[in-house]
Amino acid sequence: MTDVNELLHANLHRVFGERDGARRRAAIDEVYAVDVRFTDPEGTAVGRDALDAKAAELLGRTPDVFVFVEDGPAYTGADTGALAWAFGPEGSPVARGIDLITVRDGAIVELRTLLLDAPQD
Repeated sequence: MTDVNELLHANLHRVFGERDGARRRAAIDEVYAVDVRFTDPEGTAVGRDALDAKAAELLGRTPDVFVFVEDGPAYTGADTGALAWAFGPEGSPVARGIDLITVRDGAIVELRTLLLDAPQD
């Protein structure tokens, strides 16, 4: 995958929105660099295995009716992109955020997730 827009959507739907572990892992191996760096309000995880564990943990602690939906247009540049999202039961999100990606050689090398109204340290 080389298109920033495709990578933004794959990150949201094929990875963080995918509850099947085997399909999620196949997407992770396709979408992210081996040493991807993922930062969210809980901290930083490095590598595909760590990112997979974060996605699995998030989906494992939420009901099956919780889904990720796009919450606005994707913004893209040559090697960066941003996509806002909402998460929760369809039509009743309990969380909103934005994913910011950096792309190199057709893969996401950095993913930062910012949450709406995230608590400050």
